[in-house]
Amino acid sequence: MDGHELWIWGGFLAIVLVLLAFDLGILHRHVKEITYRNALKTIIFYIILAICFGAGIFYFMGTRSGTEFATGYLIEMTLSIDNLFVFVLIFNHFSVPKQYQYRVLFWGVLVAIVLRFVFILAGTGLIKEFDWILYIFGAFLLYTGAKMLTHSDEEPDIENNFIINFCKRNFKVTPDYVGHKFFIRENGKLLLTPLFIVLMVINFIDIVFAFDSIPAIFAITLDPFIVFSSNIFAILGLRSMYFVMAKIVERFSYLRYGLALVLILIGLKMIINHYFHEDIISTSASLGLTVIIIAFSIAYSLYKTKKQS
Repeated sequence: MDGHELWIWGGFLAIVLVLLAFDLGILHRHVKEITYRNALKTIIFYIILAICFGAGIFYFMGTRSGTEFATGYLIEMTLSIDNLFVFVLIFNHFSVPKQYQYRVLFWGVLVAIVLRFVFILAGTGLIKEFDWILYIFGAFLLYTGAKMLTHSDEEPDIENNFIINFCKRNFKVTPDYVGHKFFIRENGKLLLTPLFIVLMVINFIDIVFAFDSIPAIFAITLDPFIVFSSNIFAILGLRSMYFVMAKIVERFSYLRYGLALVLILIGLKMIINHYFHEDIISTSASLGLTVIIIAFSIAYSLYKTKKQS
C-alpha cells in the first residue's frame, strides 16, 4: 500500500473503532434488553451512515467504485439477513436471556470484523497470484445457491456442533449463566459460562457465512477497500437488525429462495465476466436484479404469511 491507501484504510478503521467504542462504552454500557424502537433507530443510523459513505465514494472515487460499493453493500446486507435465522435458533436453543444477547452479538461482530479483514486480504492476494481461482469462487457460489434452493427448510444441527463438544470436553462449564460474563474463576480455576459457548458458536456460524459473502462481493469488485467497507457496514447494522426481526423472522421464510437466486446470479457473473475478460453482466445490472429479486422475495414472504400474528 502507498501512503494514500494507508490514509484511507486507517481513516476507515478509525471510524469503525469509534463507532464500536461509542456503541458499547456509551449506548450499551449497562446490561439491558434492547427495545424494538432503539434497535430500529440504530438500523436507520447505520443505513444513513452507509449511504453517506457511499456518496463519498461516488464523489472521490468515481461512479464505477460508487456503484460497486452500493451493490456490494446491498448483497452483503441481504446475505447477512440469512444469519438472523440461525441466530434466532442459537439463542432459543441456549435460552439466552434477552438482556445478554446484545453483548454476545457485539463481541461476535468485533471478531467478525477482524476475520473479514484477514479473509479479504488473503482472497485479494490469491486472486492476484492465481486469477483462475475466480472460477472456483463462482462455482462455489453456484453450488451454495443451488443447495439453498433445494435445502432451504433444513435447520442446522446446533446440539452436535463441534465447537460445543470441544468446549465441553476440554473445559469446565458453569451449569447456568453468570450474569453477562463469558468466564469466571472459581477456586483458582477458569470456568467457561454458557454465554461464552454461545459466542463461539456465533463466531463459527459467521465464518461459515463468510465463505458465501466474501466470494460474492469479489464478483462485484476486486478492490479490497470496497470489499471490506461494504462488508463492515452490513455487519455493523446486523446486531440491531436481529432485535427488530427476531420476533417476525418466520414471516420471511421465502427470503432464502431470493438469496439463493442472488448467489447464483453473482456466481454466473463472476464466471462469465472472467471468461470473456469484460463486463458481460455489468455491476449496474447485478444491482438492479438483486433489488428486484430481494424485493419480490420479501413481498411474497409477507403475502404468504400475512395471517401470522
